[in-house]
Amino acid sequence: LIVMTNENVLFDGLNEAEGEILKEILRRKEILLQEIQRLKDEIRDVDEDIEQMEETEETRSSNQANQMLAGVKKFNADAKKGMKYLLEHGHIENNPKSVAQFLYRGEHLNKSAIGDYLGERNDFNIEVLKEFVICHEFTNKCLDKSLRQFLWSFRLPGEAQKIDRMMEAFAARYCECNPGVFRTDDTCYVLSFAIIMLNTSLHNPSVKDKPALERFILMNRGINDGADLPNELLSVIYESIKKEPFKIPEDDGSNLSTAFFNPDKEGWLLKQGGRYKTWKRRWFILSDNCLYYFEYTSDKEPKGIIPLENLQIREVTDPRKPNCFEMYLHEDGLMQTIKAAKTDSEGRVVEGKHSTYRMSAATIDDKEDWIRCIRKSISKDPYYDMIAARKRKAEKTENNQL
Repeated sequence: LIVMTNENVLFDGLNEAEGEILKEILRRKEILLQEIQRLKDEIRDVDEDIEQMEETEETRSSNQANQMLAGVKKFNADAKKGMKYLLEHGHIENNPKSVAQFLYRGEHLNKSAIGDYLGERNDFNIEVLKEFVICHEFTNKCLDKSLRQFLWSFRLPGEAQKIDRMMEAFAARYCECNPGVFRTDDTCYVLSFAIIMLNTSLHNPSVKDKPALERFILMNRGINDGADLPNELLSVIYESIKKEPFKIPEDDGSNLSTAFFNPDKEGWLLKQGGRYKTWKRRWFILSDNCLYYFEYTSDKEPKGIIPLENLQIREVTDPRKPNCFEMYLHEDGLMQTIKAAKTDSEGRVVEGKHSTYRMSAATIDDKEDWIRCIRKSISKDPYYDMIAARKRKAEKTENNQL
């Protein structure tokens, strides 16, 4: 009876009691349908709220990542100004321990800049230096190995007073981790300098008179609070330095922030997949007529490279994401596969399969800026049109023969 629509047919042949029952059934049906519709509307509203929250979070994360990268670049150019920027924008807590841990992690930081900052004389930087050496664990390690570890975490500045403060802090930390090895912190301090001098003498090509073990032992007589250090300890240190020189950190531009030091544009975008149309957040760098994308800003190698040769770009509307644009290759009225490369799940470099690359920016302004910068970077290969024309001619000839 419920599924029928003609009320006259529904009530035909029913007595009054049966008619009342049917009316109640129809009334409850209407209430149920209204409740179902209300629940559908609520679910739709919740889905919209969740999507809006995701977009807001993506925008916030993008802004924070851009600020952090800007702060790192400022730090590498000027340690004092860069640290001030990072502290003011809340990327590092304004206390010596947080700053020291940030420097110890050293993500994309220039090691010369770290050394300059640690060597500053003001009270805050001195506290940062103390916390920085606490980040190092030297327990049960030989002095030369601990010294190697410490001096690899930054590059020693050129000023004697800065070096002195750093070596004092190192000596105090080493003796704290290894009580009883030396009588005083000064012993560790003096021997550490002797090790650095030995390293220079043994491995600097300009030093012709290489010190022998006996001379190294002799030059360290009486440094242990008036007593001599065991010859066995000094011999082990001497052989270790002779066998393997200290590695001095060089700022060789091997990290992301310097490898792409002056890009045309960089930032977070959502990228749509090729085979599976899922959206993934990627860090994009536009440089040298190529678009590179990374999973994380800390990655040293890109996950994909898109040469912009002969591509076109346009705004598009996507039902799932706002502020979209896409790059495509158009030839003879047909979409063509874009020449690109990426790494697969096993780390192998494979050819891309995209006929379009669709991205979603956080804001309208960001989308327009990406389109402008990419369009400016798109190059035109003069031989491309010649090859395309030759291809069209060959296909036309083949069709005529058929």
